[in-house]
Amino acid sequence: MLKIEANWIDLRYLDALANQNTFIHRLNPCVKLIAALSFIIAVTSFSKYEITGLFPFFLFPVVLLSLGNLPAAPILKRLLLVAPFVLFIGIFNPLFDHTPITKIGSIVITGGWVSFFSITIRLCLTITTALILVATTGVDALGSALLKIGVPRIIVIQLLFMFRYLHVLVEEFVRTATAYSLRSFHGEGVQFRAWGSLLGQLLIRSIDRANRIYQSMLCRGFDGEVRLLRTSTLTTSDIGYLTFWLAFFVLIRCFDVPELLGKLLMGVY
Repeated sequence: MLKIEANWIDLRYLDALANQNTFIHRLNPCVKLIAALSFIIAVTSFSKYEITGLFPFFLFPVVLLSLGNLPAAPILKRLLLVAPFVLFIGIFNPLFDHTPITKIGSIVITGGWVSFFSITIRLCLTITTALILVATTGVDALGSALLKIGVPRIIVIQLLFMFRYLHVLVEEFVRTATAYSLRSFHGEGVQFRAWGSLLGQLLIRSIDRANRIYQSMLCRGFDGEVRLLRTSTLTTSDIGYLTFWLAFFVLIRCFDVPELLGKLLMGVY
């Protein structure tokens, strides 16, 4: 059970990184959210066979990691956790798409493999950007930014509750599993035949705990409003940050920068 608790603490590590005081952390949450959404839209708008045009987009997460004083290892670790899902999305493309795209020596590269690598790069870029956004903004500030850009309040509240009170479910599961292990003579974890009853107990305990939490929130004046201890106003730095990245995204989306650089280096105009 210690492994489950350690994973949950590790999950909240990104939110803890948002307490730093760097240039990126001080930016308006709405500005960072709009820049990240624009980045994701630009990356996902490429054709399924595009690869080289995606490379300039790596500059965005690299700059944010540097200016935000974020450790790269935890970000990459969480990216590796979703790597199996990323691979599963595109791994079947080579089986169905046999369209010849290019040839390296005697090896023919089909469209399925090109689209597979393109999907993998795009998913890595978007997921990494989302993780950096949480690590530089915080979940509460992101919720406030979502409300300001027009996302329905009920959706934002559900997202915040899901993140904040997921530990309640983890805590109840740890208690239930610990009680089972103390009363069981088997040292191999929870037996398959006990899964149904344990899940039922977990559901009942979670509902009861959720009701108590909700009553406590009402007693403390909860009205569905997302309130932050530190409010952010739009500054010149925010406008400059957003303008620069939007212009950069439009530039590298409309022009194939790697191809232009290759032609320049080869002297082909």
